[in-house]
Parts: sequence; structure tokens; C-alpha cells
Amino acid sequence: MKHRILGGTGISVSELALGTMMLGAMGNTDHDESVGMIHTALDAGINFIDTADVYSGGESEEIVGKALKGRRDDVVLATKFALPMGSDDNQRGGSRRWIIQAVEASLRRLGTDYIDLYQMHRWDPATDPDETLSALSDLIRAGKLRAIGSSLFHPEQMVEAQWVAERRNHHRFRSEQPPYNILLRGIEATTLPTAQRYGMGVLTFGPLGSGWLSGRADPAAGHRNAGPATRLFDQAEPGNQAKADAVAELTDLAAAAGLKMSHLAIAFVLTHPAVTSVLIGPRTPAQLANLLSGAGVELDDDVLDRIDEIVPPGVNLNQKDILFLPSTLGDKRSRRRAGSPGQPS
Repeated sequence: MKHRILGGTGISVSELALGTMMLGAMGNTDHDESVGMIHTALDAGINFIDTADVYSGGESEEIVGKALKGRRDDVVLATKFALPMGSDDNQRGGSRRWIIQAVEASLRRLGTDYIDLYQMHRWDPATDPDETLSALSDLIRAGKLRAIGSSLFHPEQMVEAQWVAERRNHHRFRSEQPPYNILLRGIEATTLPTAQRYGMGVLTFGPLGSGWLSGRADPAAGHRNAGPATRLFDQAEPGNQAKADAVAELTDLAAAAGLKMSHLAIAFVLTHPAVTSVLIGPRTPAQLANLLSGAGVELDDDVLDRIDEIVPPGVNLNQKDILFLPSTLGDKRSRRRAGSPGQPS
């Protein structure tokens, strides 16, 4: 397993990281099997594990904590905060009040006294980034965090956070975690260059495009949200038809190159110079074994050029696959003057 340095932290991480969103109630509910999968990944050379407090309501962190007993110091451990952990509005976001509570809860569930990479799961428009970075910097100085990062930040948010850190003398976000795959290449024009400009490591997720690039004849097969009207796979959706057409060509390309589709997809992501590590998120031991067997695959220029012909650089084949719009687009109240018809005054 090859390793790369995470941004400017000096921390060496494996180019495949184990994402654990699917361990727990959201996926694999068998704790013993899930712990075994983590051990298999570590034994295969993965030293980077990513989770979040919100995954299965903290259950994923608990599983990771069980698996790391006796092996904690050999692992670069990442988790996240900011998404809702309860009905109380104060159980979310980037306030100092919540960050202090959230980090202590994660440390307890993980069974450790420090977190290597603590990531803000979403930008919080309600909190001054100075407040957030100040709290996180204090936790670094207290020895509870080693480094901090962001997840699903838009480029302008990444830049603002860097500027605030510089001007207020705070520790800065050292990484960003966005979705990235052959079918979803929009970040090549925005997020990835921004990360490079500020020396941030990039930990990408979703390399198989929710199953589209898994190599299965039916991409929806086995998907936890599968169904005839599911947005991700509805063939009446033009963007999904564009993905189906691209996958047909990519299938031929993978076969000609003697590769599994899943291995082609992951190797493509790792080719980009901004990417530090790609998160794999298996639910079963068989899925993990398949993904691990592709470690070290490299694509030659002819294959990469053909991928560019099938899906041009910087293009998202289905714009609806973008997970989260900026709050200025997602909330109609941000686009309408207060007191306009149908709006509260």
C-alpha cells in the first residue's frame, strides 16, 4: 500500500482509506464482522480510518473504537462533527459550545484521548468561522486534536476559512473531503485547484459513484436506496441516462485494459495530483476484499485520455448528483426580500 503526506501536516496516510459510514445501523449491523473488516483493512496496509459522529448516531465510532483497541497508535484516525446529533439546535454546527461537547463524545465513543484529523462536516452559515477555528485551535493546543479539516465545503468557503485562520492566527484546515469520481468531475475545476493553492490534502469519497462504477450489470443492485423511482438510478432522468451511456463505454475500456471497473474507477481518482487518499466504504467483507485487490493499480496515459473523451474534465454528468447546494441556493428565503408575498416579514 502506497502512502502520501496529508497536506502540510507531515502525517503519512495510505492512498486507500477505510470509510466506515456503512458500519452500524446505516449498513452492516454485525459488530464482530465490522470489527473484522477494519482489522482486514489494517492488515492489508491501510493506516487511515475515517468516520463521523453522525454515522448511525455514533455507532460507527463505537465500532471503530472496538477495532482499534491495542492498535490505536498505528492508525491515523479521522472523524467529523457539525451535522445534527439530536433535535436540539445546539447539538450541531460550529459553535464553541457544540464543538467542545462533540469532541468529548467522539473521544469517548472511539476509546481514545486524541483524534488525528477532526473535520467539520459542513460549513455552518450561522457561526462566525473565527468562533469555530478558535475552538478547534484550542483543542489542538490541548492535545485532543492533531489536525483539522473540512468536508463538503465549497471553494469560496475553503478560501474564507484559510483567510480567517491567517488573520486571526488560528490553526487552519489542512484537508478537504469532497465526492469525486469519473462521472462527477466538477471539482476538478474548483475544489481541487483551491486545495492545491492552500496546500490542503484531499480525501475523496464515492469513487464508485453510488454503484454506477462498481462493475455490476445493474448499478442499483444491492444499493440501500435502490428502487425503480430512486433519484440515483431513475433512467427517466436525463443525467442518469448520460451516466448509463458513459458506463457502457467505460466498461469496454476497463475490459480492454484488463481491469475490473471498480479498480479503474479508484485508480482514476488517485491519478489527480491534488488527491491524497480515496475513501473506500464497503458494507461487507466481500466488497472490502474486491476493493483491496485493486490497490496499486495505475492507469497509463492512453486509458486516461480515453476517460477524458468519455467524460470531459470538470464535467458532472448529472448535476443533481451534487450532494449539497450552498445555503444561498438551497433555502429560498435567502433569495427573496423579506416581506415579499408568501414570505414572513
